Amino acid sequence: MAGLSSRSAVAIHALTMLAYRGGGSLTSAEIAESLASNPVLVRRVLGRLRDSGLVWAAEGRGGGWSLARSPREITLYDAYAAVEDGRVLSRHAHPPSDACEVGRNICDVLEVEFQDAERVMEERLGRTTIASLLRRVLDGEHERAPAKR
Repeated sequence: MAGLSSRSAVAIHALTMLAYRGGGSLTSAEIAESLASNPVLVRRVLGRLRDSGLVWAAEGRGGGWSLARSPREITLYDAYAAVEDGRVLSRHAHPPSDACEVGRNICDVLEVEFQDAERVMEERLGRTTIASLLRRVLDGEHERAPAKR
């Protein structure tokens, strides 16, 4: 199984942009511009977020993507779970040799370690909401702004 892809970062970025918009909608092109990315990639990620009930899309003129829930109700784990396939930590691509002591036992030992690590990551991402992330982004922006004289 593959590890974590960039889809999580794209999803979290898009959700944060939509939260920043404060209830308004954005097109995939507008979100892609902020990401310096391709709108097709953004639409794919937004489609997964829609399928998970995190965003919705309005068609036609004036349409775009909007949050389906309050930013206080969407966690980073929600975004991760919506767009990622499989586990974060890759397992053996094929079974190791049963003729070797390490090969016979490594999968079971690693599985315990990897499951614990993935559980901790899920719990951590579940504690951060899009609203709190947006607040930190805006705080960082205010710190970057030059002082007015």
